[in-house]
Amino acid sequence: MAIEGKDSPQFRPIRLGMVGGGKDAFIGAVHRIASRIDGRYELVAGALSSTPEKAQESGRALGLKEDRIYSSFEEMAKREARLKDGIEAVAIVTPNHVHFPAAKAFLKRGIHVICDKPLTSTLADAKKMVKAAEGSDALFFLTHNYTGYPMVRQARELVQNGDLGKIRVVQVEYPQDWLTVEQNNKQAEWRTDPKRTGLGGSTGDIGTHAYNLASFILGEIPESLAADLQSFVPGRQVDDNAHVMMRYASGTRGMLWCSQVAPGNENNLKIRVYGDKGGLEWHQEDPNYLHVTPFGEPTRLITRGGAGMSASIGPATRVPPGHPEGYLEGFANLYNEAADAIRAQQAGKSIETLVPGIKDGLDGVQFIDACVRSSQKNAGWVKVAG
Repeated sequence: MAIEGKDSPQFRPIRLGMVGGGKDAFIGAVHRIASRIDGRYELVAGALSSTPEKAQESGRALGLKEDRIYSSFEEMAKREARLKDGIEAVAIVTPNHVHFPAAKAFLKRGIHVICDKPLTSTLADAKKMVKAAEGSDALFFLTHNYTGYPMVRQARELVQNGDLGKIRVVQVEYPQDWLTVEQNNKQAEWRTDPKRTGLGGSTGDIGTHAYNLASFILGEIPESLAADLQSFVPGRQVDDNAHVMMRYASGTRGMLWCSQVAPGNENNLKIRVYGDKGGLEWHQEDPNYLHVTPFGEPTRLITRGGAGMSASIGPATRVPPGHPEGYLEGFANLYNEAADAIRAQQAGKSIETLVPGIKDGLDGVQFIDACVRSSQKNAGWVKVAG
């Protein structure tokens, strides 16, 4: 959607609120940066912490007006919905167990929701979230940010166009090492607490990213899976390593590995896709390059912004080839496209974007649930949708 002029509604930044993301929070700052990169949003309100003192301190640090700093998302949703200049969208960047009640509070008041992943901490809440989103006039977006990477979208296009032929195998992995030993910090605390993160540890935190990446590129989710989950660190209540085999209705077979106890790995997300005409490989830590190999031919390198990249991918890039572009810009692409969809709806129109939505969120929580069910059956095969 083109920006028409500085006085047009399309140009005016969307008034954004935020739930969570206060002092000492990592992902909130990421969302705020991403929302500002293209000038499409202005943060005007926040319920930035469940601790009132921290919420006030965080709001003041971000320059919010005193009367737009809230102690709870319930208070924020009620008041902002009544204001003439109230928020038009809200970013939810809390621990997983808060996603559903917070999103519900804004959806029922017609305020668009941009929610961090996974959708919810439980499958029951995920299904309730779907009903809440479907019953609202507001739009719902889920920030699986790797879908915003240009070369991921290029990979999706190659698969969807049949360049690789009939897809036979997908292998996707996301190893980290930061939870190799017990950690005493805020991020580790809630991510290893099943009451806040849900029953999936590594599967929910990073396994859902790997799962979503494969689903986004392939255009389908598996029918069934077999998962072997481990909690290697003594006393840990959620998994920190998972090996998952997947079967797709199309005949494709998949393997997924996620781990937070793999020394030497930081955020080593990568995917390989193989069809009867060729294969491709992409690494998140070197995100501007896509390796494509037609069967029987030398491997080709497609670069972000360079030769071989499809023209349709152009809007997802900002800087010339060779200049690194990745994590923050991937988030920004999702925020930018969400803004397009919000402005289109306000103009009485509807547009499609590649931003993950409520169905993708449900798919992710069903994946976590299926992994837990399978592991409880000694890695037996289970239906993903239960």
